[in-house]
Amino acid sequence: MLLAGGNAADAAVATAIALTVVEPVMNGIGSDAFALVWDGTALHGLNASGRSPASWTPDRFAGRYTMPTEGWDCVTVPGAVSAWAAMSARFGKLPFHTLCQPAIEYARDGYLVSPTVSRQWQAQVARLEYEPGFAAAFLRNGRAPLPGERFQLPDHASTLEDIAATKGESFYHGALAGAIASFANGEGLTTDDLAAHQAEWVEPASQGYRGYRVHEIPPNGQGLAALIALGILEHTNLASYPPDSPDSMHVQIEAMKLGFADVYRHVSDPATMQLRWQDLLEPSYLKARARLIDRSRAAQPVAGPAPSGTVYLTAADASGMMVSFIQSNYMGFGSGIVVPGTGISLHNRGTGFSLEPGHPNEVGPRKRPFHTIIPAFMTRDGRPVMSFGVMGADMQPQGHVQMVTRVVDYKQNPQAAADAPRWKIALDGSLLLEASVAETTARTLASRGHIVHIASSDSAEFGAAQLIYKLDDGYAAGSEPRRDGQAVGY
Repeated sequence: MLLAGGNAADAAVATAIALTVVEPVMNGIGSDAFALVWDGTALHGLNASGRSPASWTPDRFAGRYTMPTEGWDCVTVPGAVSAWAAMSARFGKLPFHTLCQPAIEYARDGYLVSPTVSRQWQAQVARLEYEPGFAAAFLRNGRAPLPGERFQLPDHASTLEDIAATKGESFYHGALAGAIASFANGEGLTTDDLAAHQAEWVEPASQGYRGYRVHEIPPNGQGLAALIALGILEHTNLASYPPDSPDSMHVQIEAMKLGFADVYRHVSDPATMQLRWQDLLEPSYLKARARLIDRSRAAQPVAGPAPSGTVYLTAADASGMMVSFIQSNYMGFGSGIVVPGTGISLHNRGTGFSLEPGHPNEVGPRKRPFHTIIPAFMTRDGRPVMSFGVMGADMQPQGHVQMVTRVVDYKQNPQAAADAPRWKIALDGSLLLEASVAETTARTLASRGHIVHIASSDSAEFGAAQLIYKLDDGYAAGSEPRRDGQAVGY
């Protein structure tokens, strides 16, 4: 797209559309999406996550303890198509139908499945093979494709042609919306639910960090967790500890725990939050939270008082435009539902709701769920520094913190930051360390009370980073060594 005269927005949208074909495990036409766009003078946020169906009252889920992960009862309105159209309309230079062409060609002519995607594909078969439409679309010959095998998605190609011709309108107001609602047959999304959707341009949330400013999409996403953790780390002298040392990791981990405690308790659709999200970034609040960190002992933090399936990409162009873009099915292939004859695999973002009565994120009608996917951006003195993201469920804000501290505190370049050993706080509170973390560091962290588990570097637990850093006369980029992907420019 850049070689064709397009800009970073065109490149990002075309790549996002193509990824629904060549990486269908982690994202699809039925995904949600978010973006941060530096247009050369200002940063803009795009929240294209969808809302729940109007029929989703708490009573619908009575008797359950958790939200389902498969089937229609976890499918909210998919927003990715609206994100592509909104990005193209506001910032793009090329015609929208041009952006869809590479994806249409890959879908119709086929592509060779990579080893990573084949492995991820196979991992979802047992969970989803009996979900409506899944096997017909994604299990040719009764199995997942092998590495190097050519895979074609002709229905997907036809759907993208319809999306291209209507600039996405068909998905929400036309034939595609009708196909989705007809297949749901009263069990899920209706044409009214789809027609009510609208992508929203939002003011990014941000937090200062050692002279830089890190930006995230505000709730309903979990980006606040990264900003809270960085605001707490601002009150430490992190650079005084060697990189990858027990002291450095410990304070980052403890700050991240505090960020998660607040986000899991308070974040939801902004309309139902019980406090202003800005209150969680108040300097006095962050300073008080920082005082809770014991440098010698792991804690089990609680929320303060009120004051894996994703793709990430980033693009930058010669004009200075930079795009941080993320879209996702949530879990691999999402809900498992594929609308027959369309190739539309529907995500399972409704799983992000809570069933706890009175919780701000409790499931409800026409409501956006708590969202894990978060693009990130960093500026300094009002100028762009880095567009970046780390895909991978609850690893994402943890990855953002680790990328920022490596670049800012330890002066590492984007590729070095992506290559470095990672840690992750698991949902049960234990600490996962990549096998490349020094054994002495792991032992020291365990002695401080962390429940340490070692995981291999090819584990999906540690996410996947992509970064573009702005230089005076160009860009420096880094790409995740643990996954498929590349950093390329001309």
